[in-house]
Amino acid sequence: GQPVTLVARQAAVLGWARTGPVYTPPRFRGNGFASALTATVAGRIRAEGADACLFTDLANPTSNKIYQRIGFEPVRDFVHYALNS
Repeated sequence: GQPVTLVARQAAVLGWARTGPVYTPPRFRGNGFASALTATVAGRIRAEGADACLFTDLANPTSNKIYQRIGFEPVRDFVHYALNS
């Protein structure tokens, strides 16, 4: 009777749609809610004819393990630099 997780998706661009953000409040984590919903959203993206992608923090082994279990594969590592003036 209440929301337990959130998974958003972006509109497809050049055949790809980004999944994210994915969030589950701490008290609901560990129940598979985000895994199931992320897999469902990715499935709908693919059913619409696009490929699904997402960005994840490589320092978070839990989310990376989950994403790989539901079919995502690591493709590229990006570095983000912030310059302070």
